[in-house]
Amino acid sequence: MLDMIARFANGRGFWPAIPAVAFLTVLMVIPLVLLLSFGFSDIVVSRGVIVSQDFTLDHLTKILGDRLYLLTFQRSINLSLSVTALCLIFGFPVAYLYLRSGTFARRAILIAVIAPLLTSGIVRTYAWIVILGGQRGIVNRALLDLGLIDTPLRILNTHWAVLIGMTQVHLPLMILPLIAVMTRHDKALDEASANLGASRLQTLRHVILPMSVPGIGTGATLVFTLSYTTFVVPQLLGGGNYLNAATMAFEQMVYSLEWSKGAVTSTLLLVTCIFFIGLFTWASQAATRWIRQEGVA
Repeated sequence: MLDMIARFANGRGFWPAIPAVAFLTVLMVIPLVLLLSFGFSDIVVSRGVIVSQDFTLDHLTKILGDRLYLLTFQRSINLSLSVTALCLIFGFPVAYLYLRSGTFARRAILIAVIAPLLTSGIVRTYAWIVILGGQRGIVNRALLDLGLIDTPLRILNTHWAVLIGMTQVHLPLMILPLIAVMTRHDKALDEASANLGASRLQTLRHVILPMSVPGIGTGATLVFTLSYTTFVVPQLLGGGNYLNAATMAFEQMVYSLEWSKGAVTSTLLLVTCIFFIGLFTWASQAATRWIRQEGVA
């Protein structure tokens, strides 16, 4: 016993990890186990109290055989992959600009990237409602005033509104990992590339881009995970009619009180999300190994 106390006091062995393990067990493992139990049981509720809970696979088999769930998950995956691709397309130039800028410009770029994170995602989503709204929206008003369109475009409450809003909300999570990786690379390689006659574009393609693969992998994982599991942006910008997997789980749990179906939907959401996280991680590590073996960078 005294030896155990001494080990804990000295920070040796696994004892220092006990508070973290207890914290994760209470706040993550136990809620997940309860969620799984709801998805594989028939729950009878009386006056807000669970009076019986029998094991069954009916909810899982019904959902796996329902075409609506398949289409909803397919839409969620397509939307999240599209948001991830757009964040990479818009985020990489910003990170590259940060790499090539001086101290003052770097601070300005960093503030511009981080500042949106200090504002709630709900507030930013409501701002997009103002921008993309009907005839009074900023976009439609500008296009009408410029004479580019005769009638207001219907952007809000469509797939495009959800795509635009989610890309803007999650863009900083792609830029920051790219900046972290780009600023760590050896600038002597850029100078060597220039001395060998390579243009800036060739240096970007053959030196900076391959070295940015770990940042791309991290950013893609963050953006995809948050895009796949969010329900606030699709709910607000989709006008309540845009159904993705996270929105479906939320409505089943909160509005229709179908706890078992909601638990199965949430479990499938979690499992598919973990699968894509593993896929992004594997792809990033495989690309990094290939670059090192082939000597691309």
